[in-house]
Formats: sequence, structure tokens, C-alpha cells
Amino acid sequence: MIKKYYDQDCNLGLLDGKTIAIIGYGSQGHAHALNLKESGANVVVGLRKDSNRWAEAERAGLKVMEVEEAAAAGDFVMMLVPDEHCARIYNTHIAKHMKEGNVLMFAHGLNIHYSQIIPAENLDVIMVAPKGPGHTVRSEYEGGKGVPTLIAVFQDKSGKAKDYALAYAAAIGAGRAGILETTFREEVETDLFGEQAVLCGGVTELMKAGYETLVEAGYEPEMAYFECVHEMKLIIDLIYSGGYEMMRYSISNTAEYGDYITGKKIIGKEAREAMKQVLADIQDGTFTSAFVSEFGAGGQARFLATRRKEAEHPLVKVGQELRKMMSWLKK
Repeated sequence: MIKKYYDQDCNLGLLDGKTIAIIGYGSQGHAHALNLKESGANVVVGLRKDSNRWAEAERAGLKVMEVEEAAAAGDFVMMLVPDEHCARIYNTHIAKHMKEGNVLMFAHGLNIHYSQIIPAENLDVIMVAPKGPGHTVRSEYEGGKGVPTLIAVFQDKSGKAKDYALAYAAAIGAGRAGILETTFREEVETDLFGEQAVLCGGVTELMKAGYETLVEAGYEPEMAYFECVHEMKLIIDLIYSGGYEMMRYSISNTAEYGDYITGKKIIGKEAREAMKQVLADIQDGTFTSAFVSEFGAGGQARFLATRRKEAEHPLVKVGQELRKMMSWLKK
């Protein structure tokens, strides 16, 4: 059973007298920095001098420095930059400023678990990973609540690494919702699998296949979009708020009956075997090797070409036109 912790299990005093350097100021970066600051921590933000986020962070009342300066100032250094840039930034600009007793932190385990970053042995290396987007981490904190968050310890030089992770997690609001203890390996492998097989790759391809099946059978594209794409949110919102039981309670008996007799016809043996292969490729590093190569020597050529091709799918245009009818989606 996974261990859970709350505010009463966390000692925010461990952050007293420490400087926390947040490297990056994107979705997670801005939320961590502001929540930490409002919890009483001493926070600096590390950015490139030409970053368009620099002025934004300063307007929010944060002290901003160039990346190397922030790394040198930080007792805790939290890497909140995209996975594909993380190792280069760390190895080039940060590693040389890390000192014995420093705490190196991540919100995702990829670069540590797959040895893109090999930290010095005299550091604590921990993870604090909110299970929600940065804007939610921020808004929940502002509302006196929090987002469930994972912690993990990769390297415990000080003997206090877990306590530091709990303190940091509580300072961004996680102790109000619950902090769950895991490992770098478990976090990154389940995260990558969920993204690829279900949340992004699986769901988007399922919706697209449903849309194409109806259109090829002669049904109007708008009808296909509504039934196979638009209404996905209705089902997911029910599951999100109350699990499968609320979803099945809320839908019609017709839909529930179809759920039971048809789901396994679509997600059958072939799909489950494919999922096992996806997981194997994640576990043995095949996926990460391909990802690093694509965003390194590959120059993102295949990635960008695929992005352009997907953006040209008829489903995209149909969705754009239908969403114009939905006033509640307009800012």
C-alpha cells in the first residue's frame, strides 16, 4: 500500500534559512515559485536573460537571476524545464555550482532514471511531482487547498532527503490534499505509459478512429465529431469527479449496456499486447533513447512533421468550426 502524508507529517522548518532556486518559470515553475514564496520560503528563479518570462516573474514579486547564478545561490535546486532540455541545462550550467549538502530536485523522473543526468554523490536527489497542471497547483493553493503530489528519493546523502521532500511538498500546498511516496522508477514508467497508451496516444487515436469510421460510413463529420470527440469530456468529467461508478450511474442504460458488451471488442487481446510492448519499451529505455535522439541529433524533424500532419486532419477543422458555436468556450 502506497504511503500517504499530510501537513501534520511535514516540517516546514527544514526550509528555514534555505534558498530554493526554481529553474524555469513555465506551468509548474510559476506555481512552485509563488506557492513557496507565500509559504515563507526564500525563492529565486533561474532563467535566461533573454527569456520572455523574466519580466513576468519579476512582476509577480520574485527575485530572478540567470540560471548559473540561481544554481550557485540555491541550497535546493528544482529543475522545472522541459525533459528534452533538462540534461543539457543541468550538465552545462548547473552541475558545476552544486555543492555538498545541496538538494537537487525534479518534478519528473525521466532524466535521473534513464541516466541523462548523473548527479554527484554528495547531493540529496529527490522528486516532488504534483499530479496536476501548474495552473491547478497555483489556484488550489490560493483557495486554501492543494493537489495530490508524489515524492521520491533517489539519493539520500544527508539522511534527511525524504523530510526535505515532504517539507517542499507541503510548502506548495500538497499536504492539504495528500502526499504519496513512490520511487523515481515507478513515477516515470507509469507516467510515460499512461501518456502513451491511454491519456494521449490511446485516447486521441481512439477518438480519431471512431470519427473516421463514422465519416467513411457516410455520416456527417459534425455528427461524428460530436459523438466521438466532443462528448469525451462529459464522460471523463464524470469519472474524474466520481469514478467509473458515477459515470455508469449518470449515463443511460443504453450507454451502460453498450459499455459492457462493446468495450472489450475494441480493447481486446491485440490492444493489450500492444500495451505490454509499449511498457517494455519504456522499461528498457527504448522510448527514452528515441526521444532523446529525436530532440537532439534528429533536430525534431520527425516530431515536427508529425505535428503538422496531425494538424491537417479533417477532424481538426470540424472541431474548430463547431467550437465557434459554443459561447461558453470563448474567453
